[in-house]
Formats: sequence, structure tokens, C-alpha cells
Amino acid sequence: MISDLSNCRKIYQKNSLIETDAPLDPFKLFHKWFQEEKNICNKANEEHNAMSISTIGEDGVPETRIVLLKMYSEEGFIFYTNYRSFKGRSIQNKPKACISFYWPNTERQIIIKGDVMKLSKNQSDEYFFRRPIENQVGCWASKQSTVIPSKQHLLIQYQKWSFFFKKNIIKRPFDWGGYIVKPYKMEFWQGQPNRLHDRLVYSLTKKTNKWNLYRLSP
Repeated sequence: MISDLSNCRKIYQKNSLIETDAPLDPFKLFHKWFQEEKNICNKANEEHNAMSISTIGEDGVPETRIVLLKMYSEEGFIFYTNYRSFKGRSIQNKPKACISFYWPNTERQIIIKGDVMKLSKNQSDEYFFRRPIENQVGCWASKQSTVIPSKQHLLIQYQKWSFFFKKNIIKRPFDWGGYIVKPYKMEFWQGQPNRLHDRLVYSLTKKTNKWNLYRLSP
């Protein structure tokens, strides 16, 4: 089967990104873009906080999946998962990741490289108990990334744990919690006509904790 996609293209022309308009702090630019996308996605009931995260798998090959950003600040970008999942084991072996956002509504992309650290138990507990009870039970029912015989098996596990927690106090599973990606490089991409896209990169000098800004050719 052959599918020719050579004519699939669009003209990017909604915004531009110029150095003189970019703040010295990349988190300020991220916040501005994120809020603009949020305002659009809320009207369309879309997940503006969906991001891809790439880690190095146990076989040495990059693995990418979509997760949800749950908090961000000048400290970094936070998400939650099972520590024994593929991504959790990858982070344990090599605590670095690349996360990216692609927002077609505003014709923007952000690529972030950073070091990854576990959140404290208290931080993971706080978020876990803010989740809907159904989602809390789901953390117990699913041993993420393990092989299971069928979907029915998963549903039975969910029913079992739901029944159990009707009579017992639910706790956060010891192998589930949060991570924070602490960036040292952040690239902001703004689509432009004729494929002359704007690409501004912030690179952190760790000794001085200063961000350097430069432009890349598209």
C-alpha cells in the first residue's frame, strides 16, 4: 500500500516570533503561549496540556508517548505516572527527557530538554487525592506497561479494587507518583509562510543560572 502525502501542506501565517519581543525568561514566553492556547482549547474542549515526552528505553532506543502536564513553574514541568512503567524505568536508568507541545490552533511548537527528578511523597500524595476516586482506583487496577491477557482482565481488576475500597481507605500506590522536568534548553517554534519558520532557543548556563537566547535557521 502506498499513500502519497507530498501535497499535504498548509500555509503558516498567524503569528511571528522576533527576538526583540521575546522575554529574557523562557518561562514567561511559555506561560504566554500556554494561556493563549488554553483560551482556544477551552472553547473547543481540547486538552491544551497534552505533551509528548521522550525517554531512552531499556533497549537504548528513544520512546515517545503523550502525557498530561499537570503543573508548571520556574522550577519545571510536572507530570504523573507509574514508576514501574516503561517511562518510569527509563527515567530511573537515565534521568533526562525531552517534552514537546504542538499547538496547531496557534501554529506553535515548544521543545524542552531537561533533567528529571521524582517529586516528594507529599507532593504526589497531594495530587493523588485531588483526582477523581475512579482515577485513584484505576492506579491500583493497572500495573502499567505489564502484559495482560485481555481487556476483560483489566476490567475485572478495576471491579475488584473498587469493591475493596468501598470497605477500606484508599491510599496512593507506592509505585505511582510525580516527576518534574527541570529544563536546560527550551525551543520555541512559530510557523511562518514559505517554511521560513521562527525558531528561538533558550539555553541555560548552569554555572551562572542565566538563559542565553539565539535563533536557529528553519
